[in-house]
Amino acid sequence: TGVHRIDEYAPTLREDKGGGGKADDYGKMLVQELKPFIDQTYRTLPGAGNTAMGGSSLGGLVTMHVGLRYPTVFSRLAVLSPSVWWDDRVILKEVEALPTKLPVRIWLDAGDREGEDVIADARALRDALVAKGWAEGQDLAYLEAQGGEHNEASWAARIGAVLAYLFPPVK
Repeated sequence: TGVHRIDEYAPTLREDKGGGGKADDYGKMLVQELKPFIDQTYRTLPGAGNTAMGGSSLGGLVTMHVGLRYPTVFSRLAVLSPSVWWDDRVILKEVEALPTKLPVRIWLDAGDREGEDVIADARALRDALVAKGWAEGQDLAYLEAQGGEHNEASWAARIGAVLAYLFPPVK
């Protein structure tokens, strides 16, 4: 998204980090403009049970942030290598502030070659979700990808497993 990437993907403003604070506006645009356009233009199954949102790095952060706000729109989240570090881990505070667990299926991961801080942050987000009621193996998948790096090639290598988890075969 070019020069506005940090602004649109970060939930809080941090001038010292280059911006942020417009993730709520981005979420509104997705829910009020883009998704209705897609559902009116293409043959979709528009319900939340058939609608996912996903992203990596700051895209993982905004996916988690927007997904927590719109569980009746996005019931499946792909959160790859999320920027949990943003604004003193504000996304952990958002999860902790939820009044109750949401009906959302989440894939969360990070690569073991992304650094100890990234793994620690991913674990902290996993732990916050579990404390709120998500259960690994049921509505939460967590992976520390062996050899995984912070790049598109690593995320692409995992996307098959992500999609299989988020959209399991109907029995």
